[in-house]
Amino acid sequence: MTSTLYTNATVLTCDRSNSIAEAVAVADGRITAVGSEAFVRRTAGPDAAVVDLDGATVMPGFIDTHPHLLHFGVIAEPLVDLGDAVDHMDIAARLTFRTKTTPAGEWIMTTPVGEPHYFLRRSYRHLTERVLPDRITLDRAAPHHPVFIQAWAPVIPNTCVLNSAGLQRLGIDRHTADRVGDVWVEKDASGEPTGRLHGAVTLYYNNDDFMNSLLRQLPLLQPNAFEPGVVHAMRDANAHGVTTIYEAHAMDFSHIELYQWLRSTDQLSLRVQCAPEAHVYGMPDDHPPDVDRLLARLRRAAGMVNRDDDILRIDGITIGRGGSCHAGQLLLREPYRGPFGTMTSGRSFVPVDTVEKVMRFCLASGLRLNMMIAGNGELDDYLEQLESLIRPLRAEDRPWIVQHAAIAEPEQISRLAALDLDLTTTMSFSWGKGELFADRVGEAILEHLVPLQRFLNAGLTVGCGTDWGPKNVFEHLALAAEPRYGASGRAAATAGVSRIDALATWTRTAAQVLRWNDIGSLVAGHHADMIVVDRNPLTCPLSDLPHTRVLTTMLGGRPVGGSAPTVCNRNSRVEAT
Repeated sequence: MTSTLYTNATVLTCDRSNSIAEAVAVADGRITAVGSEAFVRRTAGPDAAVVDLDGATVMPGFIDTHPHLLHFGVIAEPLVDLGDAVDHMDIAARLTFRTKTTPAGEWIMTTPVGEPHYFLRRSYRHLTERVLPDRITLDRAAPHHPVFIQAWAPVIPNTCVLNSAGLQRLGIDRHTADRVGDVWVEKDASGEPTGRLHGAVTLYYNNDDFMNSLLRQLPLLQPNAFEPGVVHAMRDANAHGVTTIYEAHAMDFSHIELYQWLRSTDQLSLRVQCAPEAHVYGMPDDHPPDVDRLLARLRRAAGMVNRDDDILRIDGITIGRGGSCHAGQLLLREPYRGPFGTMTSGRSFVPVDTVEKVMRFCLASGLRLNMMIAGNGELDDYLEQLESLIRPLRAEDRPWIVQHAAIAEPEQISRLAALDLDLTTTMSFSWGKGELFADRVGEAILEHLVPLQRFLNAGLTVGCGTDWGPKNVFEHLALAAEPRYGASGRAAATAGVSRIDALATWTRTAAQVLRWNDIGSLVAGHHADMIVVDRNPLTCPLSDLPHTRVLTTMLGGRPVGGSAPTVCNRNSRVEAT
């Protein structure tokens, strides 16, 4: 057994005592010793390879409990990337370059301009021209291809663009009404469409029948993009220090089969735990299952539980009812202003009685239940249903999970804790939607928007995730410590948590939520899922925390991101016991 000793470092173990060590030893993919340099050297033995980390910080790899890694990776993979485009000429050049490898007549589609998925810090409004290009500009760049510049959720209203061939392919011309549903067809002075569509034009989580009818004609999910899309997304996650993900929202069985294929071909560069969705919704082609299909999905989920694999695990089923506040889908107790000015209390994609069927199946079968709950009205309904069931609400030793709880009031949090449920949530909703909630719902709602400290005070076991972003986990840690709203930069109405508590939600307690017992902490016997970073996230200035660089990411002691640490010598300096 060959050991590697990592020394000259600050080691944040993230164990239950939040111990800080000087060195860590790894052999056969697992941690064999953590502690003082002298102790670890003795334990590792004289033949251990030594890596001098030159004062860097070592910590557990991050566990992202809501990444949508597969979804975002697969959607983006075949697209022309306009994320950092600066002007129309830049966009045109990227499109022209893609025409060289795309047969004439086939769609060329692009990402939106800016930083996904809220597009607060950068969007098409930051182009030199301050607007997206029109069809004429796109026609010059790609005269023989239909072109579509996409708009991504959750932002509604939004803008997308088609060139002339794209408009023709979708049947949009001067005779199309200026407004169809909640989509506005922009036209020039002569009445011709400019190519820009405004309003409810996002790719998913879209209520608009007209836009969905257009989207169904587009090759949005391309089969040849699935495998490379996930592989590239995993590499990006590794670069951010992520070593484990929990994919338990909008996961169809085919998505899980892809992860199984990647596992069988040894392509997974992180650990994955999955749970399929009882009813997948969000994309234009999604339709609710009837009772027979729902039961078939539940039985299939129960039959595929696998908690023994060290890399890929499948456990549970997910059910959700509502959607995003941006789209007016969030199920709140009181009416609020929707994206186009009308009042709404949200939209339920799944009937309440269907949720109860799923709950009772899970209770009878021992299948672990994930509940996607965002609004306080939706949470009221779930709590009433859950409190009527026979307890405990768990699958053996694994409590049921509430995902998000984006709007949760103190009394509701107490009831969640009394039910002994676990929780995954994200500072993404506070940072990305704070000013949206203030504008559409009112300032009073903000104290209940991702109240992380209240969750922890109630004794809930919490894991955090990136969801719609930012994708930089260190930025999430800073936002947990000092919550702010991205659109304005002002301080949030919720209290911050300590950095050590914030870090736990990405490491130790996230592992507890998954009930994956040998990850999340750097202790002897655990998998050596570690990251080496250029500063101590617990002590660096808070303003510097988001700028933390991941130097190396290791999965089971094997580098999967950054630069592999260099062995400097053998462990010749072993002190006598």
